Amino acid sequence: MNNQIELGIGSRIKHNEYGDGVITNVKSTHYKIVFIQEGPKEIAKDSLQIEVIEAVDSPEDMISSAEMERTLIGILKRWTDIPEQVSLHGKWTGGKLILQPGDTNLSEKEIPIDTFFHKIIMLRDRLRVMEQRINSNEKLNDEDKINLQQYLTKIYGSLTTFNVLFKYQHDYFIGEKSKED
Repeated sequence: MNNQIELGIGSRIKHNEYGDGVITNVKSTHYKIVFIQEGPKEIAKDSLQIEVIEAVDSPEDMISSAEMERTLIGILKRWTDIPEQVSLHGKWTGGKLILQPGDTNLSEKEIPIDTFFHKIIMLRDRLRVMEQRINSNEKLNDEDKINLQQYLTKIYGSLTTFNVLFKYQHDYFIGEKSKED
């Protein structure tokens, strides 16, 4: 089966082992299919044992379980203090941050990068909560919200140096964009 096709409820398929069937439910990773001979089974969407006999598109206004899950996760991230899972770039795993003072009479300080990264993530999460609380504050007028938002954007910009620690670019700090961006 082609992994690019998203089959809708009512699609007719043929399975190598179970025979003819009809999709009765679509989930994020699998289809629920009722087979003529075998009854209901759950089959992974990427199964190579499925041949499409007649595809039925999902209605455009129907939301899939995967879309609902993504939406719910987005809402939870936006409106709760629950920190999201952010990955440290693999090249830094097990590494250490060494702070070496200019005065040779003083000893250097070593911090595990994992610990330092965790502190950076906590800082970022708290800045995001602050941003949400500013934007939802009914006592602040729009001008005050914009001014505070500009300060937060400058703070994020000051933290872009630490983007090198992140595994994924979508987790990066983003500051003010230049006029060319």
